Amino acid sequence: MGITTSPFTSMKNGKKQIHLGQHVLAEFFECDPNILNNVKLIEKLMVESALECGATIVQKCFHMFNPYGVSGVVIIAESHLAIHTWPELGYAAVDLFTCGDKCDPKISYEFLRKKLCSKNSSFTELKRGIIDMETHKVSEKPFELATQC
Repeated sequence: MGITTSPFTSMKNGKKQIHLGQHVLAEFFECDPNILNNVKLIEKLMVESALECGATIVQKCFHMFNPYGVSGVVIIAESHLAIHTWPELGYAAVDLFTCGDKCDPKISYEFLRKKLCSKNSSFTELKRGIIDMETHKVSEKPFELATQC
């Protein structure tokens, strides 16, 4: 097929579907604001969430805003994990994008849900880079919404 990373396979309407990545967009509500405003702890949790899902860490960068809030990203060989926090609102927006079938971003989601002490959370999963089975090329259509929880 000529694809450099292992594609992820799933079933849709009884047909095998191949896509390059899974992209989980997570919302964490009613989180502990002391956790959300601690740049060192957020960095530690994001690194641990990457390792928990089986990712290979390449690099990381985190920033503490004044007066509060943290943004950061863990670059992984399989793509990236990013977070933006609003401690004053008890809210975190998290982006978990993995390519191939080595790691599952939903494992990172569950790990972070617990560690951020989120009382309410949800995620939307997108399938990215859908492969056309006839041409073996990336289909030129928008990502596909896989699930919403």
